[in-house]
Amino acid sequence: MANNDSIPRTLLVAVTLCIVCALVVASAAVMLKPAQVINKALDRKANILAAAGLLVPGESVEEQFKQVTTKIVDLNTGKFTDEIALKGFDQAKVAKNSATSIALGEDDLAKIRRRENYAMVYLIEKDGHFDKVILPVRGYGLWSTLYGFLALEKDLNTVAGLGFYDHGETPGLGGEVDNPKWKAIWPGKEIYDDGDVAIELVKGNVDSSTPNADNKVDALSGATLTSRGVSNLLRFWMGELGYKSFLSNLRSGEA
Repeated sequence: MANNDSIPRTLLVAVTLCIVCALVVASAAVMLKPAQVINKALDRKANILAAAGLLVPGESVEEQFKQVTTKIVDLNTGKFTDEIALKGFDQAKVAKNSATSIALGEDDLAKIRRRENYAMVYLIEKDGHFDKVILPVRGYGLWSTLYGFLALEKDLNTVAGLGFYDHGETPGLGGEVDNPKWKAIWPGKEIYDDGDVAIELVKGNVDSSTPNADNKVDALSGATLTSRGVSNLLRFWMGELGYKSFLSNLRSGEA
């Protein structure tokens, strides 16, 4: 009589089970990938609208996103470009490619190592006139790179909103970048003061008596390094290596 409990038979059953499970998981991943890609794109659009204060819960994100015009900006010239196709554009891949990005070295205030030469920006029009611009931003906090969107009003200085859609900061501390109450204090703040990037997070409560209150935002309680990371990433992306020349060109109509 065959020994069903022999080591070779046990190993055969285990290996067969592993192969079957691997095939099931791989098949599921392949089948679900198109849906995942669609959901990821939809989530990105929702975050773009939310940053600008335009997301209406319960309504179609795709329909709401029709008010958004997407364009590619050459960060070296500060102007729109048609040389890069919108379809299939992946800003993260562009940033990792040495042929389409620059190494930052000592200028790496946001701790991102490389800055892409091209960025995807989002424009909002109201009654046929430019109303807002939404810019992708990122930078390192305490534990992770924070990815988000900064929306500016038509004066290209006043913050319309700021939101982070991907990060790995500590829940209850740096993770409070997701807190609606904290995000609600950003609209109305100003990025520049006499042309210099002045926005920053500061300890304590910012009120009307705080010097240069328009350029200051309450830091996250108990999250000094995450707060510093948010300040640094905004100073980088709003500066010379980021969107400053683009915003200047957009303001003057030369973008």
